[in-house]
Amino acid sequence: IGSDLTMTRFSADIATLQLWHAVLLLAPALALGVSALMCGQRNRSEAGAGTGNVSATGNAFAWRAARLSSSVALVFAALSMAAVVLGKGGSGYGVRADIVGSLMLLLVTFVGWVIVRYSQPYLNGELAQRHYVRWLMATLAAVGVVIATNHMVVLVVAWMGTSMALHRLLTFFSERPAAVVAAHKKFIVGRAADLCMLGAAALFAVSFQTMQIDQITALAAAAPLKPGAQAGVLLIVMAALLKCAQLPFHGWLIQVMEAPTPVSALLHAGIVNLGGFVLIRFAPLVSEVPAAQGLLVAAGTATAVLAALVMTTRISVKVMLAWSTCAQMGFMLMQCGLGVWDMALLHLLGHSLYKAHAFLTAGGAVRRAALSQMTPATSPPGFGSLVIGALTGFSMILVAKAVWGVLVPGALISPALWVLGGIVALALVPLVRGESLRGRGWWPVLLMLSAFGVSFSYVGLHLLLSAWVLPAIPQPAAALWIAVAVAFVLLFAVQSLIRIAPHNVLVRGLYPWFYGGLFLDEKFNNVAFGFWPPPAPKSVLKVRTGVSPESLLMERS
Repeated sequence: IGSDLTMTRFSADIATLQLWHAVLLLAPALALGVSALMCGQRNRSEAGAGTGNVSATGNAFAWRAARLSSSVALVFAALSMAAVVLGKGGSGYGVRADIVGSLMLLLVTFVGWVIVRYSQPYLNGELAQRHYVRWLMATLAAVGVVIATNHMVVLVVAWMGTSMALHRLLTFFSERPAAVVAAHKKFIVGRAADLCMLGAAALFAVSFQTMQIDQITALAAAAPLKPGAQAGVLLIVMAALLKCAQLPFHGWLIQVMEAPTPVSALLHAGIVNLGGFVLIRFAPLVSEVPAAQGLLVAAGTATAVLAALVMTTRISVKVMLAWSTCAQMGFMLMQCGLGVWDMALLHLLGHSLYKAHAFLTAGGAVRRAALSQMTPATSPPGFGSLVIGALTGFSMILVAKAVWGVLVPGALISPALWVLGGIVALALVPLVRGESLRGRGWWPVLLMLSAFGVSFSYVGLHLLLSAWVLPAIPQPAAALWIAVAVAFVLLFAVQSLIRIAPHNVLVRGLYPWFYGGLFLDEKFNNVAFGFWPPPAPKSVLKVRTGVSPESLLMERS
């Protein structure tokens, strides 16, 4: 029955897509791509203008084109999403319309729309604004193609295009040595991910005799994978690990903070998680390769645990957010390895919105941090308080499961999701421990209701997405989710020790290692830069303007 259900779901996914819906899917990438091309050329209003007017006129035209194209892209993405919800999904004309892709496309176009409007006042006064707009639009267009396409070759080309266009944004301040080094490191990791994707495409072409993604997943669900296809799956997993900045390839994500803040928001909200989206696209294949699941769980868990510990040692707001993204990407890939694809998708969407907001409001975070430093220090929590908080969190997960069991009779929760629910319970400890509930009035009640709301929503969204988004797929081996449970219990124990006894000898001894990220990035630098050294920073006058240094000096004078 499960196999028949899986094939039925895939048959629905590969229904013929109508032409008007294909146009809706392609319109966002097309509008953004046209905008990128227009921003790269002089428009008529610049013709005959003097040197001093070219920059201002070109910048104004670029921002108008960007605002218009991002708005058009968002509208078409919303229309496509509405069509899918109404049951008009399927594939055809080289694209694919389903819930996963529609949600992702709506997310990226919305974040892009916000970033365009944030960027214009942020970059006010910069001389290379048109350069920035051009490559911002090109990056968003390439991401739109990755999401919409149903062809493996187009996916690989757009995947590579995303990285190439983003590189131009990361080197916006290419006169800064730190920016050049970080972007070069990202360039090396990106080319390694591109090679993995190219290898996967070649192996899938030989194994399945088709390059249509929906047909590949349908064939994988109908018969055991050939050795070549299994190798292709492993290459896709490696590409995702590289794209999502997993250990020890994480250093570039931490160090690209030299780029403009809106670029950081776009990178952390819509680019770095593309690896997770591609894995969800190929979920039926990944679930058939235990080695791929094990690799995702091992790398994702290790990255999530280490990055969570390193994040507690950092002071810089943007660097702390970068380590947070590294940890969250590890958690998302771990969920993919555990076969909880619906929660991985939810994590991807939620983290993207949260992290975009966090970067774009980084100035407010700095002010809040300064205020917290001026408030009187609170006493560290006791061991008993943390234990009671953990037990309270677990109880809320159990109650939420029981309530949903009454609301949705027959609903089943996999062992992997129980582990994830336990991790959520540990995350709720700061809300439900004794010190937090000693406030006056309704404050303790509101905290408890908020914590239970998180538990209730987590279980409910799992039931919704599992029935709505993805087909039933095999569950991973018990050893994987047991290892994850042990790893996060140990993480909670170490973090509790840091809170209870911050001056403990063990904590003081571990601090330099956590602060240095176990010095994995330094080892990666030695290998990568020995193979391909970074370029030297460029001249400020040459990079930041579109005119000669002599003309720039005349304009400024």
